[in-house]
Amino acid sequence: QVQMVESGGGSVHSGGSLRLSCVTSGYAWTGNDYSTLCMTWFRQAPGKEREGVAVIDRRLMTSYTESVKGRFTISRDNAKSTLYLQMNDLKPEDTAMYYCAAAALYDCAIGVVVAADLVYWGQGTQVTVSS
Repeated sequence: QVQMVESGGGSVHSGGSLRLSCVTSGYAWTGNDYSTLCMTWFRQAPGKEREGVAVIDRRLMTSYTESVKGRFTISRDNAKSTLYLQMNDLKPEDTAMYYCAAAALYDCAIGVVVAADLVYWGQGTQVTVSS
């Protein structure tokens, strides 16, 4: 069974930073390698739809939603089966539950991948930014 566990959320003031992590386990049992997964971060604020924040593909190509460009950085460590999201210059509008999600997708980029495409999801980690 594939499991994804996020950590690193918390409460910060505007301008602060957080680093989210997402560890994946059990994927090897599918017969495929973690490095081939399309890895994503989504977020959902109260009363809003879930939105894609950042994506990293098997070639380490990254893409971001417009509102976080220049502030967030997605990365992955395939040896540790771990996905990261470095979030700098946080703003109150970044407040949301953040989820890591993945699937074996060839087309893997913001604006291409939607939540329904993703097979594996973590339980989420809360990020709260106060002004």
